[in-house]
Amino acid sequence: MHPVLASAVMPLLRLMDAEAAHTLALSALAVGLGGQGGGGATPRLAVQALGLTFPNPIGIAAGFDKDARVLRPLACLGFGFVEAGTVTPRPQAGNPRPRLFRLAEDRAVINRMGFNNAGIAAYLPRLAAARPRLAAIGVPVGANIGINKDGADPERDYPALVAAVAPHCDYIVINVSSPNTPGLRDLQGEARLRSILRAVAEAVPVHPKLLVKIAPDLSEDGIASVVETAAAEGADGLIVSNTTIRRPPGLRSANASQAGGLSGAPLKPLAQAALLTAARAAAGRLALIGVGGIATGDDILARIRAGAQLVQIYSEFAYAGPALIPRLKRQLLAAMDRQGFANIADAVGVDV
Repeated sequence: MHPVLASAVMPLLRLMDAEAAHTLALSALAVGLGGQGGGGATPRLAVQALGLTFPNPIGIAAGFDKDARVLRPLACLGFGFVEAGTVTPRPQAGNPRPRLFRLAEDRAVINRMGFNNAGIAAYLPRLAAARPRLAAIGVPVGANIGINKDGADPERDYPALVAAVAPHCDYIVINVSSPNTPGLRDLQGEARLRSILRAVAEAVPVHPKLLVKIAPDLSEDGIASVVETAAAEGADGLIVSNTTIRRPPGLRSANASQAGGLSGAPLKPLAQAALLTAARAAAGRLALIGVGGIATGDDILARIRAGAQLVQIYSEFAYAGPALIPRLKRQLLAAMDRQGFANIADAVGVDV
């Protein structure tokens, strides 16, 4: 199916419960109904980062494909990289339903999924099978890892997960910033993050590039502390940012009061500011991936200018469907032309 036709069914999906619609979308992608939206390589959009080559800077964020079921179909839609997870050591049902809410009037989503996933044992064979197929079409794949709600030992569990996924991915993301696992965000603190990164380095000295995903709700000092700890303890980059527990003024949806992490358009200013703070603190020592409220090519270029080498999307993809990726590429090229950038790499960090 052509991506435009696939996207034409999005209004019908929005009539369904949000989580049921997401499950159906995964099933459609798994059987090839998403279509092929790659549109061929665009050399101006190619990115060199994390020791890898990305055909374009637009990735799918973690949370869409938690169990690594549809990585190649996502790549075939035109994403420049794909990220699977968050995966935990043991299967986890997550929080009670309903736990995923559209804020259509605000072009936003609130989720309190709670790391629902089938666990690392089910995830690994799918990741291992997908990786060579993705490599054949030049699309890097990341593995996003987290801890179970109950019985977790971060200094034990994160190294074990790194060891498990390391042979089967191009980069690894340590998720310490979901608001839906009690106590998880505390792991962003300097002492605890250092302890986790040291445990990983000791247990798995050789592994793919390692990134830490942080919250947009950290203070400027908090972001600077994460940057210094990550750089000192051998991390290669940061993903900025996860969802926010804040509720910016002006939200119109009746679902705005739901508990959970807010993503989509209202997150954009917070995520942009957090990225700029991280970029200034990192001063080129860490690769940065910008996430949160990205919906247009201008949004992408703004994140690149603020120091990101790559970006990820989720909420806007949930609203717009597969036609979004070709549109974003066209808009990004047009924005680059307007602002005088021959190649996307030329724009990295110009506002920092």
